[in-house]
Amino acid sequence: MTIETFFRSESRAMRFPEVLISEVGPRDGLQSVATTMPTDAKLRWIEAMHRSGIREIEVASFVPARLLPQMADAADVVRRATQLQGLTVMALVPNRKGAEAALAAGVHKLTVPVSASVAHSLANVRKTREQMVEELRAIADLRRERAPGVPLEAGISTAFGCTLQGEVPEDEVIRLAVQCVEAGADEAGLSDTVGYANPAQVRRLFRRLRAELGERAGAAHMHNTRGLGLANCLAAYEEGVRTFDASQGGLGGCPYAPGASGNVVTEDLVFMFEAMGVATGVDLDRLMSARAALMAGLPGEPVYGMTPEAGLPKGFVQGAAHV
Repeated sequence: MTIETFFRSESRAMRFPEVLISEVGPRDGLQSVATTMPTDAKLRWIEAMHRSGIREIEVASFVPARLLPQMADAADVVRRATQLQGLTVMALVPNRKGAEAALAAGVHKLTVPVSASVAHSLANVRKTREQMVEELRAIADLRRERAPGVPLEAGISTAFGCTLQGEVPEDEVIRLAVQCVEAGADEAGLSDTVGYANPAQVRRLFRRLRAELGERAGAAHMHNTRGLGLANCLAAYEEGVRTFDASQGGLGGCPYAPGASGNVVTEDLVFMFEAMGVATGVDLDRLMSARAALMAGLPGEPVYGMTPEAGLPKGFVQGAAHV
């Protein structure tokens, strides 16, 4: 690397991020594939993404290994990932027991899935929506006692529709998000778990969510199942959302929602924002290089992304608006 290239790279990294890209591949992505990535390979992938500037990664879910053997090493992955400077290490926990294990491992942030779909809630966590709100309350109490500095978020899954139930009434989605915050969550975001959302629906729901919760309105978690992932993220951004979940290589889906596949590709999402002049804090070249660690850990598993396949446009300079 030349001195000129070094300083150009460093100047990009110093731009204050305007949006937070929360990488969910090591959890959402890996639990959706049949192959189990070895622990050391997971860490090499996480480290590579961290080097690119990703500063929040959902590294695991704390669930029984018999249900998701891909997550059997969750505690080890959390402990080792927390050694990466400046990285917020997040884990998904479906109940108090999982939260206890995650906090014992040293996790920096907890996320709890609460499904707006009655059918999906029973299939995914074997609890009703009301029972999950009470579970969230128990997790909030535990967090308050043992780790009051650890943020707790609720992810309202199937917020835009459900492959099991079909339509999910919008009033129920917003009411559930409010109940989660009242139960102790610091924020509640909306998840397009099965890829049903469209931009008009995204604008409408996030506008309502922000009207009800203000700064406690959380992240947008979009899937690209029907090719609308980026359009939905842009719609959420235009409604004031500033945290976006994404998965490198587009890994992910939902094992309890038939037909659901394809998280928004991190590389494409970062490119979209950077091309607009919206700083992400992520170096695109390093991010795309991190795909090598992913593919080495999951040989033969398909990975996706338009930007990595096409490459950056000629003359593209990260940090400048391209409109």
